Amino acid sequence: MNPSTLIGMLASIILLGSVLFFSAESQQSFLNLPGLAIVITGTMAATFISYPLSEVMRVLRLVGIVFRRENTYTRNDIRELVTMSKLWFQGQIKQVDEKLTRTRNPFLRTGIQLVIANTREEEIIDILRWRIARLRARERAEAQIFRTMATYASAFGMIGTLVGLVNMLAVMDSNSLDMVGPQMSVALLTTFYGILLANVLFKPIAVKLERRTEDRLIAMNMILEGVALMSKRRPPSVIEETLRSFIATYEDEIRDDGTPQPPPKRA
Repeated sequence: MNPSTLIGMLASIILLGSVLFFSAESQQSFLNLPGLAIVITGTMAATFISYPLSEVMRVLRLVGIVFRRENTYTRNDIRELVTMSKLWFQGQIKQVDEKLTRTRNPFLRTGIQLVIANTREEEIIDILRWRIARLRARERAEAQIFRTMATYASAFGMIGTLVGLVNMLAVMDSNSLDMVGPQMSVALLTTFYGILLANVLFKPIAVKLERRTEDRLIAMNMILEGVALMSKRRPPSVIEETLRSFIATYEDEIRDDGTPQPPPKRA
């Protein structure tokens, strides 16, 4: 599991546990099934109305990504691209084709195939940039669905509050004061459920997916730069050093720990 997600889940459980066990007379006072049903059912109904079924089902399957540690295999991509650039630089096209059959990254495979097909550099860059833009648009739209669900959850929490208040006023008019408490519970807890789901579940998932997209875009731009250099027949050592700069942190560029660094490899 992703460590940051695990820490966040534990912190949320501790927070809710503190609320339930130290600030409430009874833990059951925070359980209100009608209020919870209003928030969950209303949020899902509004989401299915807003988006096509295929998009919603695909996005719901992405929730598992948040709970696992995803590896973008960036270093493996660098290693593969540099190896194939060496073979390309040496004119061993057949060996490049063999390695392409074992490449797991379809974006890298497309770029190398365009290079060995002697496609012009401008056309290669246009094709790869179009694929990057398509991925960016699709994955940001997927994250936006969860942001929309967060908005709906808060809104239906307020709707549940209004329902509870209306019912409470009706009960007060009938002089049934013993029903005021349950209706007030619906009014308050639906807002609590809506805000909780929006800020502990839906928005964090959206942010996590957006960060995942940014990492994937960095990896794809790294491959784009490497393929462009390969198309220009730059030496493999130049390609490798350029690609490694994509995964170097900002601190590494301005400060190190004093450890002597090896010189760049030469082709």
